[in-house]
Amino acid sequence: MRITLYTIILLLVAPLAAIFAQTQSPRTFSIPAWIDNGQCTKSPTFDPTLNGKPVKVTEKLNPNSDQIILIVFDLTGDISRIDDAEQAVISNIAKLPPNVWVGVLRAQDGLHVLVDPTPDRQKVEDVITSLSSSGTPGLLETVHASLTLADAMIRKSPVRVSVLYITDGSIYSYREDYTDPVINPSDTHDLSRRFRDVLINEKISKLGRHLRSLEAPLFVVHLQYRHDGLDVAYQNGLDTLAKNTGGMTMICRSIPEIPQAISETFARITSVWNLILSVPPREHRDLQVGLKASCGSGGLQLSWRPHFRPKVE
Repeated sequence: MRITLYTIILLLVAPLAAIFAQTQSPRTFSIPAWIDNGQCTKSPTFDPTLNGKPVKVTEKLNPNSDQIILIVFDLTGDISRIDDAEQAVISNIAKLPPNVWVGVLRAQDGLHVLVDPTPDRQKVEDVITSLSSSGTPGLLETVHASLTLADAMIRKSPVRVSVLYITDGSIYSYREDYTDPVINPSDTHDLSRRFRDVLINEKISKLGRHLRSLEAPLFVVHLQYRHDGLDVAYQNGLDTLAKNTGGMTMICRSIPEIPQAISETFARITSVWNLILSVPPREHRDLQVGLKASCGSGGLQLSWRPHFRPKVE
């Protein structure tokens, strides 16, 4: 009878203990970080904080570690700009080390994978050179899906993953109307004249909330700067989305700027550190990320992802 009772107690307690251990064990998430200034001949020491409180770096992936770059093409416009962009992308891919795998996707009419991540440079080049530039822009509709895909890769294996959009779209060309037309054209005091970018800003804010818990950085190279007020709001929105993930946006004002912008973006992507940080139990709110690093006796100038929201599990 004692053995039976003891067995019953174990059967009841064991699942509760497992649940308790799971809720108490620290979760982790990764942030991208860069050393912008300062020399270091050895691995630096990183000192992160979450909401001002020190946390532990459980693992760090340096710029020589394995990496996946997901390149999403969202091209609809000027063929001369597109040709220069595609050649610049191919040239930079050819310079990548063998442990960097490249995937190619297309954003028009939904997100489509054209090449799964691969070290085969020729396969990637063949697909890029065969791309067409028809359709409507798809960045706003696909960016969440592409970053979700990258996020799954990061959480599954110790690898650095970044998403790079090559785009040329205007906000006026999207299937969904973000232009917020003037309600009363005859009324010069109609507020809709002054706040025509409301729909764009709302879309960017909504996307930003959805991207808070995704770990991969977003990079955008826009091939054509546009001066119209709504396109400026759209371009500023892309910059906001990228910076909030730790990435960046580069917008080209002329064709000669395109190869340089793409080269600088690839250099930024490949030089990233991935820092795996522990998260306090039951922490689900937005976290302010602080970061310092040292190497020997000197400090280093850094940039990193500033905010993160842990996933609810």
